[in-house]
Amino acid sequence: MITQEQNDFMTRVAPGKPAGELLRRYWQPVALLEELDGPRPLKAVKLMGQDFVLFRDETGRLGLLDRDCPHRGADLAFGRLEDGGLRCPFHGWLFDATGQCLETPAEPVGSKMCTRIKQGAYPVVQRSGIVFAYIGPGEPPAFPEFDCFVAPGTHTFAFKGLWECNWLQALEVGMDPAHASFLHRFFEDEDTSESYGKQFRGASADSDLPITKVLREYDRPEIAVEPTEYGMRLTTLRKLDEKATHVRVTNVMFPQAFVIPMSAEMTITQWHVPVDDTHTYWYAIFTSFTGPVDKQQMRDQRLATIELPDYVSRRNKSNQYGYDVQEQASQTFTGMGMDINVHDQWACESQGPIQDRTREHLGATDKGIITFRRMLVRAIESVQRGEREAPLLIGADQAAAFSGPPSIDGVNDRGSDNDAYWREADRERRLKSSWAAARLTTGKAG
Repeated sequence: MITQEQNDFMTRVAPGKPAGELLRRYWQPVALLEELDGPRPLKAVKLMGQDFVLFRDETGRLGLLDRDCPHRGADLAFGRLEDGGLRCPFHGWLFDATGQCLETPAEPVGSKMCTRIKQGAYPVVQRSGIVFAYIGPGEPPAFPEFDCFVAPGTHTFAFKGLWECNWLQALEVGMDPAHASFLHRFFEDEDTSESYGKQFRGASADSDLPITKVLREYDRPEIAVEPTEYGMRLTTLRKLDEKATHVRVTNVMFPQAFVIPMSAEMTITQWHVPVDDTHTYWYAIFTSFTGPVDKQQMRDQRLATIELPDYVSRRNKSNQYGYDVQEQASQTFTGMGMDINVHDQWACESQGPIQDRTREHLGATDKGIITFRRMLVRAIESVQRGEREAPLLIGADQAAAFSGPPSIDGVNDRGSDNDAYWREADRERRLKSSWAAARLTTGKAG
């Protein structure tokens, strides 16, 4: 258990709060690129308790500005996109994507007032269908050359969803391999050939064994945690028999993303982005090592459970997450349907808006969470000292040295050396992939 002060230290994200100051040193997802589709490419954005407006001007340039007009505080989210920028409807002040005021039309003829006015503006970039922003001090870090950022656009798909809970508990569910044997337990196995786009529904690599069967029947995993330059790696072993072991390798990409296998051919990189202290968007990039992603199928699958425009789950607290007592008795461990995102959402939201960690009792299977919290505290304290001693606060030269990270779900039937198995499985998958194989020749993957 930890104290309330320690809990606040790790979870609170408003300006000036210790965790918030750390997270502001990293690029943060703020919108899906698709949210700027349509006749008016503008969206109000809230990130770590701060309000912004994201827009695309006539030239295609993206801008992220503070939402309140610096004249008298009117809401720029209702602004007009015209004349090279965003114009406030109140008095017509015009701002470009850098925040520079271009016009103050109500002022006297010849006024130079606009040259002295600059709205708060923040760097934004597009990566794999997501718009990332940097709202911290100084220069932003470089993007590591991980799979989700370097795969061609045809081989990635991005989506998101809103949860009503703190970012840390949303992230921690992804570094807890043991929960999948219970929270995501299905009492019957489906046809694995119909599993495209669904997590925990296909067959593990190098086998025809459904992952649902592995999780259901082997529920006491052996978990190892290894700190890495990008965060940490978790290796989860489930002994199937004297010779075969199910091996699952997942990763935490500091400070708030995990990288996990979705299937033998696809991985998920998922961020947990604080809207404020009690609301979180997850942003996911699905990366294919085989053929192009069927984006329409992936999107249709997710829109069956997520409602636009706010990307809110159709199963939520207001309808008890679709809980059905008969389903819980005969089909699923939770009784909350077949979408594991709903299961995770219930688990995280049911802990409360901010989990009260003064009342928790961690076990041996929580070693990933324990390791990460120590890493998080060290990084926050480093920022407080004015240092940059935290994973992935890197420059361009360092970013080029990163790759992967390897994320595998497979069956090792060799009887030993599970570490060698997943490394070889990762390499073999890359060798068979057009874009990943090309990176192997440059020595940037593995």
